[in-house]
Amino acid sequence: MVSPIKKLYLKVRNLHITPPWLIMLMDIILVAIAVFLALFIRDNFQFPAHLYTSDWVYAPIIILIVRFVLFEIFQTHHLVVRYTSTKDVAKIFWACFLGTFIIGLINFIDYYLTKHFLVPNSVWIMEFFITTVLMVTYRFIFKMYYMETMNPAKRRKNIVIFGAGASGVTTKRTIDRDNASKYNVLAFFDEDATKIDMQLESLPVIDLKFLNDFLKINNVSFLIIAVQKITNAKVKELTDIALQYNVKVLKVPPVSRWLNGNLSFKQIKKVKIEDLLERDPIQLDLSLLNSELNDQTIMITGAAGSIGSEIVRQLLNFHYKQLILIDEAETPCFFLQNEIMQINGMDRVNLHIFDICDTQQLDKFMQLYKPDVIYHAAAYKHVPMMEKNVRSAIKVNVAGTKSLADMAVKYGAKKFVMVSTDKAVNPTNVMGASKRIAEMYVQALNFHQSTTKFITTRFGNVLDSNGSVIPIFRKQIENGGPVTVTHQDITRYFMTISEACQLVITAGAMGKGGEIFIFDMGKSVRIYDLAKKMIQLSGLTLDKDISIKITGLRPGEKLYEELLANEENTTKTTHKKIMVAKVRTYEYEQLVPKIEKLIEHQNDDDFTIVSLMKDVVEEFKSKNSVFEAIDNQREKQQ
Repeated sequence: MVSPIKKLYLKVRNLHITPPWLIMLMDIILVAIAVFLALFIRDNFQFPAHLYTSDWVYAPIIILIVRFVLFEIFQTHHLVVRYTSTKDVAKIFWACFLGTFIIGLINFIDYYLTKHFLVPNSVWIMEFFITTVLMVTYRFIFKMYYMETMNPAKRRKNIVIFGAGASGVTTKRTIDRDNASKYNVLAFFDEDATKIDMQLESLPVIDLKFLNDFLKINNVSFLIIAVQKITNAKVKELTDIALQYNVKVLKVPPVSRWLNGNLSFKQIKKVKIEDLLERDPIQLDLSLLNSELNDQTIMITGAAGSIGSEIVRQLLNFHYKQLILIDEAETPCFFLQNEIMQINGMDRVNLHIFDICDTQQLDKFMQLYKPDVIYHAAAYKHVPMMEKNVRSAIKVNVAGTKSLADMAVKYGAKKFVMVSTDKAVNPTNVMGASKRIAEMYVQALNFHQSTTKFITTRFGNVLDSNGSVIPIFRKQIENGGPVTVTHQDITRYFMTISEACQLVITAGAMGKGGEIFIFDMGKSVRIYDLAKKMIQLSGLTLDKDISIKITGLRPGEKLYEELLANEENTTKTTHKKIMVAKVRTYEYEQLVPKIEKLIEHQNDDDFTIVSLMKDVVEEFKSKNSVFEAIDNQREKQQ
């Protein structure tokens, strides 16, 4: 037969959280112990015989009653013991302190009325300290017992934290509070000389220069970056060190994203490849942009695409007259509309679904809205797709751009900003050549008339754009591989969508007409190394958990992208990340017949179309493509 006490024990043990009534009972028992301990200490550890006298017999009872009432008011018994924090300790302290104040007040009132103290002052003062210590101590003992029971130290994964500031301390406490994390923090690392060799949260603060050595000799599973203001270069440096030792890298989000000002362990996320490729934020000349964009009717083509939608997001911050958004993709337009509605509603925003190659409909819209500024981001951009769909490349990238540019002049647009690509430089594929033809046309048109200023912006790949390499690699890694790379030595330039669009808008505002602006893309990135790093950041081991497969260059694909042609150079602008390319210009009268002939023959066979493209763009030399035959034949004829 199970005793009632054992039944109670089993019931309490099976509970996930200790019931409040039991915590209150334990607290009151501790108060009683504290009272008797205080009396014993006062009487040199002898049993206080005068407790039997009528003078002091009510003192312990009064103390217990006062403590009970204050514990009830402060709800100290509703605190979850296993999650005891410094805030909980503060609540216990103030409950005990206020109770002691009331007990002291009662004691002095009794003295005023009876000329003797209800209890010696030394007793109720000592009882306050003993009660507070006992209540806090047993909570932390239970907390440590629970943590050790649920997550024994030998099962926990070791971590180190970079950042011995407020964010680092909060991170450490968050990890300690979240028992499901199964982490054991070993040390803080920092670069601040005033913090080095100090103790923080009972852990050493170590100079960052020793991180490499520390990871080499210690079994560390995670490095958490807990610095709020940190450069992307520093994140990359730390990640490169950590990945040498298969240490996963996590990053604490900005304080603005903490839930109600409190950091949750689930908010500490893995460092992504985008974090390593991002660059420091650019500084916008808001006065210039405001003067150019305020109270203007602005049109964006390809508005639902990666670049176009980000241009829309950026422009929503300005006091435009109207935003006219055009795209032919219904579902992306639906998502873009929902996003705009959540930000500021569709007031002064008009979104239309149609193809810019539909010249009749485009003419009606241009006549209706008469845009002041046009950002032309609509284009077919994937090299392998356009190599097999030459007609589409001409229809959209060449004919579509020409129609829109002509109508910009017709309806009095002030500026036309075209989004181009680094693949237009010394093109080796149909897509790049089609964009180069578009560049040539708008530049020639700029000097042929004085109504509209035509400006071209040229840059490389953007991170996480639709169909870019990073989302493809991420999906392949999620599916277990292999990760496919076309060539082991292939390199590409990258920038974030946000940075690219900020520079597009800035260059458009700076442009006087006829310029081809190129952006500082930083250093080119070896795609094979990019794939390896993404695998490592996912916590996998190359050639053990997942493999990289070399598939060979795709039709028209280059090993290295360029931002300037061989004969070109650049001049600086007032913005350090924007330069003007000095390029060969073409006479409008000589160029237009060639482009019109190309558009006339856009439905002919692919070889005829590509041959006509090469007539327009002399530097267009096909690579890894069936159209190399055209170049070979022309070389023989020379």
